[in-house]
Amino acid sequence: MKKYINQILALGSLFFLAASCTDDTPVTTLQQVDFPAPIAAAPGTTLVLTQGTKNRTALTLSWTEPVYPIHAPVTYALQIDVPSGAIGETAWSKSIRVEAGEDVHSKSFTGANLNDMALELGLPTDVPGELAVRIEAYMDHIVYSQTLILTVTPFLKQIVTGEIYVPGAYNDWDFATAAPLTAIDNDIFQGLVNFPVGKPREFKFTRERNFNHFFGADAEGNFLEGGDVNLTVPNYGTYQITVDLNDMTYTAVPYSFAIVGTATAGGWDIDTDMAYDHIAKQWTITTALVSGALKFRLNNSWDVNYGPTNGNNGNTMTLGNTNAYTINEAGTYKVTFFVNPDPATATYSVTRIN
Repeated sequence: MKKYINQILALGSLFFLAASCTDDTPVTTLQQVDFPAPIAAAPGTTLVLTQGTKNRTALTLSWTEPVYPIHAPVTYALQIDVPSGAIGETAWSKSIRVEAGEDVHSKSFTGANLNDMALELGLPTDVPGELAVRIEAYMDHIVYSQTLILTVTPFLKQIVTGEIYVPGAYNDWDFATAAPLTAIDNDIFQGLVNFPVGKPREFKFTRERNFNHFFGADAEGNFLEGGDVNLTVPNYGTYQITVDLNDMTYTAVPYSFAIVGTATAGGWDIDTDMAYDHIAKQWTITTALVSGALKFRLNNSWDVNYGPTNGNNGNTMTLGNTNAYTINEAGTYKVTFFVNPDPATATYSVTRIN
């Protein structure tokens, strides 16, 4: 029997070799593959970066797909270095690598992105310097494009400070208690404002806690300095508001931590939103709870959620902790929540008031 098995195996090997000899399927590793055209740069290869425009797109690089002898997905990445780092035995070994993705033929960079990379690679600020860029394509082996040289003038990052304010109907237009928006960039401000049920959702922005320098809308709804028409949000609740006075734009995006779990009316599926108290700088809610589990999560998603670090002991929550706080008795509770400066933890309280 062993003799026949050996004969069958030998015969199979011969068929395999014969098929291999007549198979004309192209093998890409044995063929030359190149990018058919140089990298294209828009708006050009000379870029002067500034603090005021750093959040806008400063550069878009695009390339033509190299022609492989077979059709399959191609994955792209970019390598960025100074020209001296792109030559010699260690060429590109210390470059910055930026993933582009599968079958993607362009990549855009904001002024901030490009500035950070230029500074990381040692370019001095406020004077032109050069960066070398090449595209890496991978199917079953790596192919590189020709190198493109960019002339980039980086800027020195500024430490921004300051606030603007959001007086509105939510706080009876009281300047002393108006919610602040904190500077996150040059003349760009961001913060949280809660618009409670029962009050008009109207507001304005002011440079100071007075109406000497304010921003509103005109009759057509255009955002402008000195606009007499009040600004509005579409619904009640807490919003993250971002104001860019460079471009004269603002956004108001719903943003809320909530309690969730079997102790809440919505169970594990429907959030019970908390309200942001900008004076106490914490989230708060007073609501009826039943015996059961309670956790905190952001914006109706489990991407950001907190569970108690030590069960019902202490007042610390940990980001991503699967544990839940236990409500032992049904009643009305005041619940507060505050994300600590290190967002890996948060501070909370659960107090029965009835």
